[in-house]
Amino acid sequence: MNQNENTPLLDIRDVSHNFDYPLFQDINLTLDKQQSIAIIGISGSGKSTLLNIFCSLLAPEHGEVIYDGQNIFNISKKELLNIRRNDFGIIFQAHYLFRGFDANENLEIASLLTNNNVDTMLLEKLKIDHVMTQAIGELSGGQQQRLSIARVLTKKPTIIFADEPTGNLDKETASEVMDVLFDYTKLNNAGMILVTHEDDIAYKCDKVYKLNNNKLEQLKWIYY
Repeated sequence: MNQNENTPLLDIRDVSHNFDYPLFQDINLTLDKQQSIAIIGISGSGKSTLLNIFCSLLAPEHGEVIYDGQNIFNISKKELLNIRRNDFGIIFQAHYLFRGFDANENLEIASLLTNNNVDTMLLEKLKIDHVMTQAIGELSGGQQQRLSIARVLTKKPTIIFADEPTGNLDKETASEVMDVLFDYTKLNNAGMILVTHEDDIAYKCDKVYKLNNNKLEQLKWIYY
């Protein structure tokens, strides 16, 4: 990535999308370095679809998603795959862990793909350091979720896209996990966009938007 200090990490311009009905239109948003953005809204409002567009998994019917000076939907498949592998870290609601491997082997895959070492301090912060030799099926839903987050952070992404990252966690653990994600963005000059139905999680972010009546309404912003 070759962005200068004043260039947003991500620049969303006039994004609109429909299914059998209008989902959202004229969405504009910028994500800066060390910044976190939360998007809230009722179920079915299109939050996850919007996040899928931002992270390149779904092309919008109209608009641009600018990363590193170019619309990610106008570049080659190879270039886009490289961005997904090296720059974008996507935390899904489903964990997509490899069930034939143990927890440690799941992390080693991310380590091999990106040539980044597994951070043992990260595992301690996420409180999964003691389960790394266990099979995926032996882990609780919360442990699997924290492992999937550790796998994403092992990639050292420039932008984290998180869809309900604390959905399977109790309140205390959710707060601890969010602190890990916030610390990562600050220490690595990265950014984060998350979708959540939990207002207390959302309002820990620098900016909060609500997807309502096909539009993004900004509810909170902090500028530095």
